[in-house]
Amino acid sequence: MSSVEASALEREWVVLQGNIEQHERNALVVKLVAVVLFTAAMLFSLAGDLTAWLIGILWVQEAMLRTFQARMGTRILRIEELLRGAVGQAMQFHSDWVAARNGLMGMVLEYARSAIRPTVAFPYGVLLLIDLVVLGGSGGIEASAT
Repeated sequence: MSSVEASALEREWVVLQGNIEQHERNALVVKLVAVVLFTAAMLFSLAGDLTAWLIGILWVQEAMLRTFQARMGTRILRIEELLRGAVGQAMQFHSDWVAARNGLMGMVLEYARSAIRPTVAFPYGVLLLIDLVVLGGSGGIEASAT
């Protein structure tokens, strides 16, 4: 592979990596909008059918983002394969992750370890505590409406 080809692949890798990260952020925003929509629907007793349709639309929107992201991921793995000999260990982030992945249970355990880190758990633990203490953890909104 020529240095021009390697340079072009490196530039493509950098662009794709940025796009993959942007799609990740966009998918998170869609997910947060769904949570806010659901919460607002519960608080203000909005029509369940309308809420379900809107959440369904958001679900499809995230699926579309994830599909585009997966296409970029497939391409970035191919680029990493092509670059492996030309740039040594550089630009092998995705290939290394795929090689080290421990299946579904390994991924679940990795997520669980992240979830209990104090910087991740802090707001959720407080929110759950408020739910249990203030709202009684029994569906709160319905219990207070009756």
